[in-house]
Amino acid sequence: MMTSYEKAQKGIILLKSAVYEMLKETGEKGLRNVDVGKSLGIYAGHIGHQGHISRTVLELLRSEGVAEQKNDKRWHLVATDQLEETE
Repeated sequence: MMTSYEKAQKGIILLKSAVYEMLKETGEKGLRNVDVGKSLGIYAGHIGHQGHISRTVLELLRSEGVAEQKNDKRWHLVATDQLEETE
């Protein structure tokens, strides 16, 4: 039986994986937070705070060096060659 912590960590892994796959499929076009959130059904929130779940997942991917937000407010995967330069 999984602990509450293990369930939460699995949930985060699945959310990050889903967002990663969406960004990969979109390629250079990229996606806005609202596009990610609504497509995955996670854009809900209390009044004035919609989009916090998808934004948090995108920021987790950014902090891991996997995704970045460009000036056009669209999120993209970091190019593989950029990842190799940071290692």
